[in-house]
Amino acid sequence: MNAIDVLPLLARLTRKPDSHKGDYGKVLIIGGADGMVGAPLLSGQAALHSGAGWVVIGFLSANAPVVMQTQPEIMLHQADNIDFAAMHPDVIAIGPGMGTSEQARALLAQLLLINIPLVIDADALNLLATDDALLQLLRARNAPSVLTPHPGEAGHLLQLSSQAIQTDRIAAIAALIKKTNAICVLKGSGSLIAAPEHAAEICQAGNPGMATAGMGDVLTGIIAALIGQGIRNQLSAWDATRLAVLLHAMAADSLVKQGIGPIGLTALEVAHGVRPLINHYANYTFST
Repeated sequence: MNAIDVLPLLARLTRKPDSHKGDYGKVLIIGGADGMVGAPLLSGQAALHSGAGWVVIGFLSANAPVVMQTQPEIMLHQADNIDFAAMHPDVIAIGPGMGTSEQARALLAQLLLINIPLVIDADALNLLATDDALLQLLRARNAPSVLTPHPGEAGHLLQLSSQAIQTDRIAAIAALIKKTNAICVLKGSGSLIAAPEHAAEICQAGNPGMATAGMGDVLTGIIAALIGQGIRNQLSAWDATRLAVLLHAMAADSLVKQGIGPIGLTALEVAHGVRPLINHYANYTFST
């Protein structure tokens, strides 16, 4: 992945004076079972700071907060109480902290049938790995689907060890695409991005400070936000995903250059670090 080729795509998200929040996507995030509500909260903050016009979180946990004091712009609901058709989200991210309960499986099955873009991460990937019916629903979708497995989740989907995934990551992502018919991000050092109609690209940015809890949740939120903005701004799900992976890694690198990490770098810092990059490159003039 050449940053000079990818970053100019951000110019498509430059905001017009008469625009409104609906022009930049309503992002719905589903996850957060008991003890794991922080995961979708990280995704939500990442989506908001990456430019989503509207962010809603649906929790599986009955003990989840009803308002987020540090980020009151994000709407919080119980997932079972959401009328997905009435809400009209532009993109849904499912999986962060979701668990693999029957409730989680039923929600994933329901959302796989909705004809809008899906970002599928974490426990939603583990559910796909153990349920052929869900996998067939995924393969039959017409709307874009983006899967974001780390090597362990990729191994679960392919019935391989994480060591086998890491031994040949190019072959692994090719196998994931063949099995899922989706855009896939194989996370890790040198994250790979590929799709049924696009060859694998490698992200050259990033650093070891990203090896900490919540980084994947943040990436999920960034991808969802860019897909949501792209719907009305001529940015495809493929290009939104490429941009998200690159910006996520570049934000981490920028923070390390400022002396924030790599040891002790946090996912939330990276979520906030994406915003200045998006604003810089959306208005940057690239030389030809």
